[in-house]
Amino acid sequence: MTAIAIPRFRRPRPPLALVAGSAAVVWLVAWIVEAPAADWLAFSVLNLEHGSHAGEAVAFFLEDMPKVLLLLSGIVTVVTLIRGFFPPERIRPLLVGRGLVPGSFAAAGVGIITPFCSCSAVPLFIGFVEAGVPLGVTFAFLISSPMVNEVALVMLWGLFGPAIALAYMAAGLTVAIIGGLVIGRLRLERYVEDYVWKLQGTAAAPIEVHLTWANRLSDAWAYTQALVRKLLPYLVVGIGLGALIHGYAPTDLVAAVGGRSNPFAVPIVVLLAVPMYSNAAGTIPIVQALLGKGMPLGTTLAFMMAVTAISLPEFVILRRVMKLPLLAIFIGVVSTGIVAIGYLFNFVVS
Repeated sequence: MTAIAIPRFRRPRPPLALVAGSAAVVWLVAWIVEAPAADWLAFSVLNLEHGSHAGEAVAFFLEDMPKVLLLLSGIVTVVTLIRGFFPPERIRPLLVGRGLVPGSFAAAGVGIITPFCSCSAVPLFIGFVEAGVPLGVTFAFLISSPMVNEVALVMLWGLFGPAIALAYMAAGLTVAIIGGLVIGRLRLERYVEDYVWKLQGTAAAPIEVHLTWANRLSDAWAYTQALVRKLLPYLVVGIGLGALIHGYAPTDLVAAVGGRSNPFAVPIVVLLAVPMYSNAAGTIPIVQALLGKGMPLGTTLAFMMAVTAISLPEFVILRRVMKLPLLAIFIGVVSTGIVAIGYLFNFVVS
């Protein structure tokens, strides 16, 4: 007896525009209600007292945690969609064949729209050397990419306003461009590990892949979920530390260590940032708490840039591709630039 195949009917998928529009509406509603919901949870449900250390710390955490997660989930998805059109193999040709000065400016600008973290430093460094990108231009990109990225820029804009966001971008670009120019002028190619130069010219040609918008959206959302899971422990620690600073740190102590009255505040916070590891987005809750406690803008920006650009884990990673003299010069140039930017902003924004 012959079995009769019964056709299986699949439920049709909703239109892509409907899914994307619904997600945007849900995101917007969540963004609107998260702040009053945090206050309600802290002061009505938990019955904490307004103005108390515990109340302010808990309210800060309950408000900032969903706010940062919403910003990350929304912005990273959109940015990943855009970044899908600019993979590293398309970025490298934009920087090859340019002179040091225009190349450094171009590399620093491209670094803003390519938010690679320090864990990507080695493959990016090797990839740029393979493509023949000059060393100074490569460093301008390596400084700009982790230090200034569009996720942190939009988050700063949303949390603090355009003035601080643009100040952060200008400061990071300045450090990246000057760092690239200085390292390029010093002719330090001999301090790159020998095996890196042997790889030059051996890179395979990229394979062109054509993706539909549905594929791109699916890939962007999958990447966003993976990134949020990876960053979540750092965000919880960072926001928790920010909440403690916001609720418990004595204003006098903060002013003494990082305030204008301490002439060494900027280099001190830069040194404190070296053992830490985070991306720019992960430092924003701490930055918010420090600014709220009266730390000057320049000192706060110096801390934020130092955490992302001269952290100890990045030094360990970069040591795999460069010799100690080049690594030391890189650290010195970037640290000097960050300290100078910190003092400049403290002087200008009084």
